[in-house]
Amino acid sequence: MASNEHDSASSPQSNADSAKCPYHEGQNRSADAENPYTHPNRNGPHDTQPNAGDGKAKDEALETYRADAEGHDLRTNQGLRIADNHNSLKAGERGPTLMEDFIFREKMNHFDNERIPERIVHARGAAAHGYFQAYDNAARYSKAGVFRDPSKKTPVFVRFSTVQGSRGSNDTVRDVRGFATKFYTDEGNWDLVGNDIPVFFIQDAMKFPDFVHAVKPEPHNEIPQGQSAHDTFWDFVSLMPETTHTVLWTMSDRAFPRHYRNMEGFGVHTFRLIDREGVSRFVKFHWKPVAGTCSLIWDEAQKLWGRDPDFNRRMMWDDIKNGAPLEWELGIQVVEEKDEHSFDFDILDPTKLIPESLVPVVPIGKMVLDRNPDNYFAETEQVAFNPANIVPGIDFSNDPLLQGRLFSYLDTQMLRLGGPNFHEIPINQPVCPFHNNQRDAQHRQTINTGQASYEPNSIDGGWPSETPPADEHGGYEPHHERIEAHKVRARSASFGDHYSQATLFWNSQTEVEKEHIIAAYTFELSKVVRPWIRERVITEILPNIDLELARRVGENHGIEAPTTQPAPKGELGTSQVESDPALSLMARMPDSIATRKVAILAADGVTMEDVRSIQKQLSDEGAEGLLIAPSMAPIKASDGSMLAPDAMLNGLPSVAVDGVVVAGGEGSVKALAASGLGLYYVQEAYKHLKPIVAISEGKELLAAARVPVEEGVILVDDVLAASLPLRDALMAHRVWSRDARANQMPA
Repeated sequence: MASNEHDSASSPQSNADSAKCPYHEGQNRSADAENPYTHPNRNGPHDTQPNAGDGKAKDEALETYRADAEGHDLRTNQGLRIADNHNSLKAGERGPTLMEDFIFREKMNHFDNERIPERIVHARGAAAHGYFQAYDNAARYSKAGVFRDPSKKTPVFVRFSTVQGSRGSNDTVRDVRGFATKFYTDEGNWDLVGNDIPVFFIQDAMKFPDFVHAVKPEPHNEIPQGQSAHDTFWDFVSLMPETTHTVLWTMSDRAFPRHYRNMEGFGVHTFRLIDREGVSRFVKFHWKPVAGTCSLIWDEAQKLWGRDPDFNRRMMWDDIKNGAPLEWELGIQVVEEKDEHSFDFDILDPTKLIPESLVPVVPIGKMVLDRNPDNYFAETEQVAFNPANIVPGIDFSNDPLLQGRLFSYLDTQMLRLGGPNFHEIPINQPVCPFHNNQRDAQHRQTINTGQASYEPNSIDGGWPSETPPADEHGGYEPHHERIEAHKVRARSASFGDHYSQATLFWNSQTEVEKEHIIAAYTFELSKVVRPWIRERVITEILPNIDLELARRVGENHGIEAPTTQPAPKGELGTSQVESDPALSLMARMPDSIATRKVAILAADGVTMEDVRSIQKQLSDEGAEGLLIAPSMAPIKASDGSMLAPDAMLNGLPSVAVDGVVVAGGEGSVKALAASGLGLYYVQEAYKHLKPIVAISEGKELLAAARVPVEEGVILVDDVLAASLPLRDALMAHRVWSRDARANQMPA
């Protein structure tokens, strides 16, 4: 709740002296004159008491609101003990329920109103608590308190989400992922509300409702859920060339990250950082995953829809619960104001990125997510982000999409969370005090004392009062930017290039990634019913990215693509760099196998040493070996000892793990080979390019499943010989060399 530190503050002037107030006497007051009732606040940061800096300030603030029912009686919301929670009050055992049953009415009324409107976009999400810690260099770029002290940990709450689908959609659909971070700083909340793709579909917020209407399930039948493969989406993007760059990213493997820990994040827009001297610099924010970047592949992602629709959120929850936090570095690309116009694109255009080969990303801090929420609804569902939530030292640019978001987020949260007091919901409250003259309205929880709800006042001693800008603990002051312009509904000519960066992204992909993009366009357009929309994409959009891309997709649809680029030269644009390695998902592969999950297939008769040794080898590297069996009944090993399975073959399928080990033991292998699920398990792992290890008799299962012996299929006679080959294969994430042949596997 809001702190009341000032309620006992001594007034700078008693109420009896109010007649001397210049405002009461009607005296003229210059802009530079001191307000006698706010003057004390100029002496220092009265209500800004820095927290301990251990990253626990928000956790401690939430403690007030936690409720543990252990040891407590069942009561109504008014505190009345309940004697019978099983039967409503009736007129006789078989008679009608009585209206006077206030206990039933309270319970049912609350149940009927448990749901709130879901987010229009980013409805499906998962979140975690953690902390951010700045590096020594961060304070050079911004006076924001969050960057000032490298020893201090600032609490954060991060929500990951998909854009298109409802709360009940799947985690692994092809979509943009939201990456929203709320920093609970001593100076107030700062929300960095971004995505896992550095650019957006449109340039001006005026088109945002149109884009969302187009990508959402079609209004006549509410189909499809959580997917872009339908007519209205492709109709819109084929008529709006500015969408081309982001659509291309969405057709890449970036569209389904393997794990949130392997997902990059971007602030998307150009922001400003203001240093202690008042110098403004343009910046782009980046979250670089410490665990490296990698993804699911399309067939694997589709199968996860049915087998584990909660795959990403489950992985994050389990990893944090098991003591494996998620980590990112926060980096910035810095552009001095004098260099604003030195690129062949406009840095205010949200459909453009700044190539890292032109402006490197400077790491300025690290974020760690290490605690799961206590309650999904109270925290993950009710958290309200807003890009307008900033602190001194951080400011906006004139990006027209960003400018529109500054209005839209506040507007939608007020409706979704029931009025203007959503900031009082515990997860949304800052860790510093907040005092102002806003009162009343629905769901108000703060009990404001004092008579004055206006400023200036002399009744309550002039509190709360303004704080002038300062290097530390100062009030917010917008960057002083001189603007002279006419009021127009127009777009800058510098926003006219719609294709050069799409071509840059295409040129930066590996051959494997390009094949996946071709397959993605082919699949998505196959779901488009109207032929002229498919033709428009293939003949009017794709050739402007790359003629070969257009030709290949066109062949798959029986449409002849043009041999020259049809767009005007201005829309084609130019690029200072032909390719940028940082744009490939494979540029930042994992440098360890920590948190990787490997299935160890076993049945009765398995060699105990194989199971235990593989599990230890993986555990020593921070990975996990999970025993997968035909059923959950204990397995009897060849030496007579018993093993408890972690999951069944169809309970933790190969799409949910990173590699497969077939343990030795004649009886075990025969049982697995006699099972369609056992054969399918290794076939599917092969199809999805995962490493497969077969120990001694385990080779027979691969032979029975007709799994080719090639790169990534590791055959060993001794379990110890499996350690290094398995580690190296897991480190590479996929066996990409067999990508072209994998589709021959019928799994």
